[in-house]
Amino acid sequence: MFWISSPAPAPDQHVAFRGVFELDASKEVELRSVGASWYTIWVDGEYLNDGPARYPESHPQYDRHQLHLAAGRHVVAFHVQYFGVETRMLTNIPPYLDIQVMDGDSPIQVAWKCQHLAGYQSQVRRINPELGWIDWCDTRAVPVHWEQTGFDDSNWGEPVSVDPGISTPEPISIGEVNSIIHELTAAASGPLAERFGYMLDDVPARFFLRDLECKDVPRAGTWRRYDLGRVRLGRPCFELTVPEGTIVQFATSETLAHGRVQPYITLSAGASCNLDHYVARGGKQVFFPNIPKGGRFLEIHVMMPKEVYDAGELPVEFHREAYIERTYWADVEGAFSCEDPLINAIWQVGVDTLRSCSEDALTDNPTRERGQWTGDVVAVGLDIATTAFSDLRLFRRALIHSAQSARADGMIAGHTPSHVGYIGPYAAQWTNGCLRYHDATGDLDFLREMYDKAKANIGSFERFLTEDGLVQTIADGGETGITDFGWVFIDWGYVPNPGPSDMAMNMHFLDAVRGMKIWCARMEHDADLEYYTALEERVKGIIQRWLEEQLSSGNDAWNRIGYHRATFALRLNLLDADRVGEALAFMKDHMQNCFPNKKDAPRNDDPTKQRTQLITPYFAHYAMPVLIEHGEGEFVLEQYRRCWGWMLEDNRTTLVEVFDTRWSHCHQWAGCPTWQLTRYCLGLHPRFSKGDATYELRFIPMGLSYSKGVFPLHGDGNVAVRWHVEDDVISYEVNTSRTITLILPLLDGSIEQKVVTGTVHLTLQKSTTTNTSHYAVVNV
Repeated sequence: MFWISSPAPAPDQHVAFRGVFELDASKEVELRSVGASWYTIWVDGEYLNDGPARYPESHPQYDRHQLHLAAGRHVVAFHVQYFGVETRMLTNIPPYLDIQVMDGDSPIQVAWKCQHLAGYQSQVRRINPELGWIDWCDTRAVPVHWEQTGFDDSNWGEPVSVDPGISTPEPISIGEVNSIIHELTAAASGPLAERFGYMLDDVPARFFLRDLECKDVPRAGTWRRYDLGRVRLGRPCFELTVPEGTIVQFATSETLAHGRVQPYITLSAGASCNLDHYVARGGKQVFFPNIPKGGRFLEIHVMMPKEVYDAGELPVEFHREAYIERTYWADVEGAFSCEDPLINAIWQVGVDTLRSCSEDALTDNPTRERGQWTGDVVAVGLDIATTAFSDLRLFRRALIHSAQSARADGMIAGHTPSHVGYIGPYAAQWTNGCLRYHDATGDLDFLREMYDKAKANIGSFERFLTEDGLVQTIADGGETGITDFGWVFIDWGYVPNPGPSDMAMNMHFLDAVRGMKIWCARMEHDADLEYYTALEERVKGIIQRWLEEQLSSGNDAWNRIGYHRATFALRLNLLDADRVGEALAFMKDHMQNCFPNKKDAPRNDDPTKQRTQLITPYFAHYAMPVLIEHGEGEFVLEQYRRCWGWMLEDNRTTLVEVFDTRWSHCHQWAGCPTWQLTRYCLGLHPRFSKGDATYELRFIPMGLSYSKGVFPLHGDGNVAVRWHVEDDVISYEVNTSRTITLILPLLDGSIEQKVVTGTVHLTLQKSTTTNTSHYAVVNV
């Protein structure tokens, strides 16, 4: 591991590293790299990729890039930006770089040189408090073409060995993050002139307040605006010819304000500046920011030196306008369509939003923070991904990161690997998230690896369990010293019930305990299974006593119970049969009384506000399956049209975080209709935990007359399903590219397994042996 020898580490320093090596023959080599903060990689002058993939200091992983190189001399070049601050991706690790070029298992000797990139001004502005620093660069002070093979680095220094205090890096456990090039065409352009302050007075305000019409002031430059089609994470790559001293700025935003790009990031909890700034060296030059940023709209401002525009000249040539997107999944493997074009669009936007929220991790959004939250991973993201992508390694890695950052008492972390925090519901959800990952992949080794972490996680809850349920604080922290439970995040706007214990949190915990029973059964741990069965009865009893107290009191009982707790009560089968209809009616009434169903209802306009008259896209992940499985599929489909249809108004192409446009405009946890449409309306649910390529038929048409779709098989291949209504029954067809096993419910209530290779035709009819809305097989 090495770093540049001087000066001493300081925040926001840019360093160039060049490594030269020789190959005696054409061959495949592997480039391995890891560092303390962001770097961009070139090989023989060509852009390769970025890094590092985030990691906890106790478990670093190195990136792997496979290269086919000819015999002869080669150069790998790294532009490293040492942040010197903690971000949502990494903690503030001392600066270092660790790079190896491998020929199989043998390292290739590489001669390294390095130099500070003096043209970058340090610490001008952070993107926001969650992310790193913007580029503020006078390119005249940056060595020209230093990434190229022919550059003379003889006067550069040599790096020195350093010890950043981290564990030994291991191979990356995910695939390579994709860089996708989009060639751009400007949607609008025009003249510009300054009209606010000095250059550093307020950087984003100065950008936003420029005159883009120049009706009353002389023109001093030009601007162009681009629509990237949807919110993406990435960087512009522009080749321009401009005079020396020309200022070039790029800014992005998720939405337009007053028709123009606003270089601010909403809900950043501090100042934001979503732009980069360069001074041109003159002539033909490529401008390529070092750090990717999120946004849908991109704007470039080109401002000429005063002596140029005073002479009435504006010599600028655009040779190339491109955008390089950073995303984990390059291609969508799944598909869904039915008779309703709006429903089809909603399904697709859910997948597109997930892709935009993916890089080296599944993130909550690509613009505000790029953070890896446990709740995003286990609540919606995993289920969407199983409908569209065969590669689920991001989820395995994220679940492990959460466990590696567990609290001293065992509670699974809510955000990793930096800004580590503890959120009770997320820790509880992690248990069943691990089981759903096992269902989707059959990876039993993962369950074995995580088992002790899962037990410790449940144990961390038990410390706070009283006769009334889980409490926020306890008097004795024991060996850990921890006396506070952590953040109880149920939903945005959620209003807790009165009393010492929040029942929605207890319901999350009950779900986790039931998950532990399943986990024990899958691993044949009978003694632990007995223990968790007793714990389940204890927690279930607490919740049911509370529910009965509310229901027996009458007088608006369901409003006291509330939408979230009613949903969980149904989901966990905690209600007597004669109460189920009441709870369903209450859930539907609540939804219809909230925005966007009720246009004059209160908006979810502030994360700090608690309001009962709200619904969120996130909580629909839990609420909609309850309704679907209790015969309300047509109601749910109409909710998709009304609420998610509202999301797609005004040409929005990714999903907003809540039902209000003042939050993030790209948040994958808003995409539950995507996985619900695939799973219920195509009908096959992954059960790889029961055997390789095994699916359970749980088909509910939700009022559609036909649908068809494809979803990937974990590993390789895919399954295609199509069905239509025919003479009051369902004609259902499955076509698979490899052998699968179907678990089929029959009309008499029995279960049959059928091995399928190629195509199978089934006839389905609504089940008469269950209280759900599932369909059963008439004949096989």
